[in-house]
Amino acid sequence: MSRIGQKPIKIPQTVTLKLSPGEISVTGPKGDLNLKINPKIIIEKKDDTILIKRKENDRISKSLHGLTRSLIANMIHGVTEGWKKILEIHGTGYKATIEGQNLSLKIGFSHTIVIPQPKDIKFELEGKDKIVINGPDKNKVGQIAAQIRSLKKPDPYKGKGIIYQGEKIRKKPGKAAKIGAGISPAPTTARSG
Repeated sequence: MSRIGQKPIKIPQTVTLKLSPGEISVTGPKGDLNLKINPKIIIEKKDDTILIKRKENDRISKSLHGLTRSLIANMIHGVTEGWKKILEIHGTGYKATIEGQNLSLKIGFSHTIVIPQPKDIKFELEGKDKIVINGPDKNKVGQIAAQIRSLKKPDPYKGKGIIYQGEKIRKKPGKAAKIGAGISPAPTTARSG
């Protein structure tokens, strides 16, 4: 049995949930989300809780059981509280600004990179070096954060680039550090003729 799949999901009062054959839709103060449900999974709504069950005990049904429960729980969390990712920009002269609905990045290229704000996603700035991405859909928030990070991945030598908040970058020693470390000059011997 899936331990995660067995847990009931509590529906908050601010959330309305609609079940239709093969689909579930969740609406809350932060937005609305839809999810297609695999035919091997049964969703039951009792008062203010949702129970996820499976029709069969094969391997695919077992794996879908816990997955479906996690996706629905994430949807409910997203429409009530929302999901957030924070990116930090490291580098001299690197900065982010919001122009209208778009995010503009100056990250060491000859041009400014403009990222249009997608539907249901909100860009915010904390200072000039922190980008906050908010939205109800966990997958979409994570995907956009990953796309922004991929524009300037952190450099392992200098540490410049875009990183997730709390991410640790393991810096590599440069060439100069490698050459001078642990190498002693060869002893010279004088030859007599």
